[in-house]
Amino acid sequence: MTQAIKENNPIDPLLNPELEAQLINILEEHKQKPGSLMVILNDVQEKVGFVSEAIQQYIANYLRIPVSKVHGVISFYSFFTTRPRGKHTLKFCLGTACYVGGVPQLIDKAKQLVAIEMGQTTDDGNITLEECRCVGACSQAPVVVVDDVIHGRVQPSKMAQLIRSIERQDKEG
Repeated sequence: MTQAIKENNPIDPLLNPELEAQLINILEEHKQKPGSLMVILNDVQEKVGFVSEAIQQYIANYLRIPVSKVHGVISFYSFFTTRPRGKHTLKFCLGTACYVGGVPQLIDKAKQLVAIEMGQTTDDGNITLEECRCVGACSQAPVVVVDDVIHGRVQPSKMAQLIRSIERQDKEG
């Protein structure tokens, strides 16, 4: 993530010249391409880490389209987020097999271990807990996706180990 989104800096591009410059570069690079809005939003999310309401408004104004169109894309696709995520993301599959297989208990255990609710990020910015739809690993239910790596057949008793492995990974670099 860039300096522009650290907590002490505003996330409004009109108040943050560095963020605005990043957005202009992305917008100028892609504005003439077919399906440019999706490409632009993907690039913004990749570089900034999220697409806040202020960023959505900036993009809409720049492209001269209604902000509702930008927000519609953001809210339709679950991989977009409007808030900063932690360095690591734990996504809990809510597909039928995972749900029946015990993912609600995994969610409860994770919330207890990291002391946050779903959709929140730890105070140190390290871990975000999220729900997701079926990840296509039903035979491994219940599934937790950690930083795009699927962990299958996870039991509540293994959640602490999974979270410790994330913390250990950070210490080792």
